[in-house]
Amino acid sequence: MGVFDPVKGFGVTFGTMFKKVVTEEYPEVKKVTAPRFHGRHQLNRHPDGLEKCVGCELCAWACPADAIFVEGGDNTDEERYSPGERYGADYQINYLRCIGCGLCIEACPTRSLTMTNEYELADDDRQKLIFTKEDLLAPLLAGMEQPPHPMRLGENEQDYYVNGPQLAAQGNQAQAKQAPGAGQ
Repeated sequence: MGVFDPVKGFGVTFGTMFKKVVTEEYPEVKKVTAPRFHGRHQLNRHPDGLEKCVGCELCAWACPADAIFVEGGDNTDEERYSPGERYGADYQINYLRCIGCGLCIEACPTRSLTMTNEYELADDDRQKLIFTKEDLLAPLLAGMEQPPHPMRLGENEQDYYVNGPQLAAQGNQAQAKQAPGAGQ
């Protein structure tokens, strides 16, 4: 050990003491994520507001961390939540267990489950990190109706998954044509 070794160590300290501090302004300025970032899950809807989830439970079976719980329920003509025979009556994702691998997304046959870019999933209450169906459902957009309601985009499930986008576009065009005349 040389006589000047302690002075060399202080040289690093004194060298950085007068430089501009690099500060992350995280809570005020959120970091922009990559487009395919695996963040919080979302249960998507059809253009008329019905849920895409058909309660098949494939996402729960595919999850290696056992973080997803799905219990399917049967749709009836009086109470319809999805175009299929079933819907996800109880849907939960435990973010204390989720590893963000995306295998649940790949397993979903209806593209109901996707991942958003939202990455703020920390909390000091464990119960708040178990997201329920209400927390996971995509918000209702303009032209959507809160389920349960009858099917609007066709007569059967095939119409929704094959012809749904075209039927929704036709419905939106018809609404746009009616909207200007409605105010007169």
